[in-house]
Amino acid sequence: MNSIGRQRLAGLAVSGALSLPLTGLGQAPLRTDSAAAPQVPTALTSSPGNFPADSAARRKRRLRLLVGGSVLGYGAVYAGLATSWYTGARVPLHWFNDLPEWQQLDKCGHFWGAFQESRGAVDMLRWAGLSEKKAIWYGSFVGFALQSPIEYFDGQDPEYGASATDLAANFLGSAGLLAQQLAWHDVRIMPKWSFHLTSYAKMRPNVLGSTVPERLLKDYNGQTYWLCADVGAFLKPGNRWPRWLQPAFGYGGQDMVYNDDGTNATRGLRPYRQFYLSLDVDLRRIPTRSVLLKRVFYTLSIFHLPAPALEYNPRNGFGFHGLYM
Repeated sequence: MNSIGRQRLAGLAVSGALSLPLTGLGQAPLRTDSAAAPQVPTALTSSPGNFPADSAARRKRRLRLLVGGSVLGYGAVYAGLATSWYTGARVPLHWFNDLPEWQQLDKCGHFWGAFQESRGAVDMLRWAGLSEKKAIWYGSFVGFALQSPIEYFDGQDPEYGASATDLAANFLGSAGLLAQQLAWHDVRIMPKWSFHLTSYAKMRPNVLGSTVPERLLKDYNGQTYWLCADVGAFLKPGNRWPRWLQPAFGYGGQDMVYNDDGTNATRGLRPYRQFYLSLDVDLRRIPTRSVLLKRVFYTLSIFHLPAPALEYNPRNGFGFHGLYM
């Protein structure tokens, strides 16, 4: 598995372990009036006035459960990486500049992963009873902490190398979440991800994946990264913009079978960038009383749903997709 595949798989696996304490918690209420003062759900704060008499004991139990699950998940994932994927020859720690590769889609993946892991951590720390300030500051850099150790392993792999730009993308993902939480105590600009199968993986299955799960992680040609804006949160109170409907700006690439343009060119491939304008549904804004649905919607909100999209790329100009995956 290539570096970003390991990075994303490790992050998702640890995030899954971290999310176990939230099995009894529904999605936190979201603000419906963008001009109102930031509303922090009373069930997610550590203010003494917001908790019943047994709140201190409850907070301690939740925090122990969260910390214990986090440590076990973190240790298990990286122990598994060390004993399964990083079993070959090791070399002294070294650095490698991979910024020119894959049209920078791997950097988008690092940003997206760190952002979403930090988002989950902030909400889990709120659930555990930390103050709003501590939950935001401590949780926001969990994504950076989860993903960055991979660079140490890659730095000792003779086929790879530690990447300063990967670390920078991890940091920017966490910082992007922090900035929004400090400004709005909410996420108004959500990074999302979508994927579709392409024919490129068959040209190099050992790198781009031979099975659907592998291709999902490793084939950059099928990956699109999005920024979806909660327009209603920026409008005046009483506006009629449906909060669940969001404009989405996407970025992708094609013709990427090898990691550098020179090798691609020798195979008759010319990698190029793609830009998209589409719409998305913010599942978090769909009202429901079901705790299960709230959890499902919260989890699925990291993905861009299939929708019509306008595409521009420098090779073919403008094009329209009736339903873009």
